[in-house]
Amino acid sequence: MAKSVSKLVPKVPGGSLRASYSASTKRALVDVAENLFAEKGYAGTSLDAIVSGARVTKGALYHHFSGKQALFESVFERVEQESAKRIQKALRSERDPWLKALLGLRSFLEVVQEGTYRRIVIQDGPAVLGYERYREQEERSTFANIVEILRATLDAGKWELDEEMVQTFARIFFGAMSSAGETVATATDPEAAAARVETAIGFLLAGVQSLVDQGIDMPSAFSGEDEPEK
Repeated sequence: MAKSVSKLVPKVPGGSLRASYSASTKRALVDVAENLFAEKGYAGTSLDAIVSGARVTKGALYHHFSGKQALFESVFERVEQESAKRIQKALRSERDPWLKALLGLRSFLEVVQEGTYRRIVIQDGPAVLGYERYREQEERSTFANIVEILRATLDAGKWELDEEMVQTFARIFFGAMSSAGETVATATDPEAAAARVETAIGFLLAGVQSLVDQGIDMPSAFSGEDEPEK
């Protein structure tokens, strides 16, 4: 006598099944929203289009998100996090501090030229999230990579910098990279703009490398050491 279907199908606790379905629904909403935001922009994307693409109801959407802005923020976070991971992978592939910095820079410039990143992060991000929230999200995902690059290059010298000074360098470099990324993303010719940015920052890195190679000390005001008494 054949076994019943109920005995052949593994038992799944009701709570686990509901949680799995809920997670799948949320993931589908974010997937569809990302594609639509990238293609049509935030203003040109309706909730009706999102739920239709995800094949769920508006009630399901509101179960996970308070509205379109909250959904956009989740999309923004995912795009930023995935981009940061790509840059991190490039950084971890090289131990030489100068090559590490250049690889990280090139990976960053590749990211900001991509259509999804340009539309969601650069173009719509600041307006939808607001400046403070936008900066908070950006720093959460990319600032750590900047700090890693700065530590590697500064540690190549004999300078003993306190943590506040390292963070100051990182903030300055982070601001420059953010500005450069926006310039590339909004340029008529992003590839040419990226090449110019790489040349300019490569030139600055070469200057720092030259100081390291020559063993030139950093002024005490920069290193955090007290000025010697005269």
